[in-house]
Order: sequence, then C-alpha cells, then structure tokens
Amino acid sequence: MLEYLNHFKIIESLIIIIIVVFLKVMITNSLRKIRIKFGFQKTRVIIINRIITFILYSTAIVIIAFIWGVDEKQLLVYISSFLTILGIAFFAQWSILSNITAGLILYINYPVKIGDSITVLEKDNNVSGEIRDIGAFFITLKTKEGELITMPNAMILQKNIRYFPE
Repeated sequence: MLEYLNHFKIIESLIIIIIVVFLKVMITNSLRKIRIKFGFQKTRVIIINRIITFILYSTAIVIIAFIWGVDEKQLLVYISSFLTILGIAFFAQWSILSNITAGLILYINYPVKIGDSITVLEKDNNVSGEIRDIGAFFITLKTKEGELITMPNAMILQKNIRYFPE
C-alpha cells in the first residue's frame, strides 16, 4: 500500500512538472509574439519572462511539497515571511528593496524604455538625458554633454517625467 502511494506521488509530481514546463513554453512564445506586435524591447520581455518563470516554479514547488506531505504550518510561515519582505519592498521609501521593486515596475509597466530621452522635472534643477540602462537599483541617463547620471529607481517613480519616445 505504501509503495502504491509513493508511485502515485511520483506520478502527480511528474504531471505538475510537465504542466509547468508546458506553461513556460506557452508563455515564452506568447511574450515573443507580444514583443513583436507591440515593439517592446527584448530586455524587458526577458525580465518579464524571468519573473513569470520564477512564479511558475515557485508555485510548482509549493504544490509538490503539499503532494509529498510537507507540514502546512511550516510552509505557511515561509510564505508569510516572503510576503512580509515583499510588502516592505513595496512600501519602504528609501531602501534597497524599494529600488529593486521600482526597477521591476520600470521594466514592466512604465512608458519609457532604453533609448528614450527624458527630463526628470524637479523643483530647482531638471535633469535631461537619454536612458542608457534600467538596472535593479538605478536608472542611468546620458546627458547631451556626454555625462552619465544615475538616479535611484524609486526616485524616478516619484518624480514627474517628460519623455520623448523614439
């Protein structure tokens, strides 16, 4: 009887893995078509694909853990800790986590992209330049004078931006 249950758990786990791999292939192909249709940059699509892949694999690990009988309380503590850190990242003002979160938002859902010219509108000193890089912590602008300026991602989300798409 125990051997039968283990075989059943193996089969269920393999089915979950096959479903996740199938979903990943489908999502990757869909993202490629979306990139071509809407003209998104390849780097943005790669980042989005990585995030979706992480979510898919994390979900698969949780489901497989439940299949094999991991204690729900221990898993709940792990998930709640992760969500707490994520919550801090979304609401922290000047932390590293807020810059990482802002970087993800800039990659996924922001009207500017690498190569666009923008002006960050500040009270006393506007900063203008072409976006050269959107990193995990900073966005890099190249001014008309050839200077490279880095600004924290969280600051870019908090300021008004005037942009000139290509």
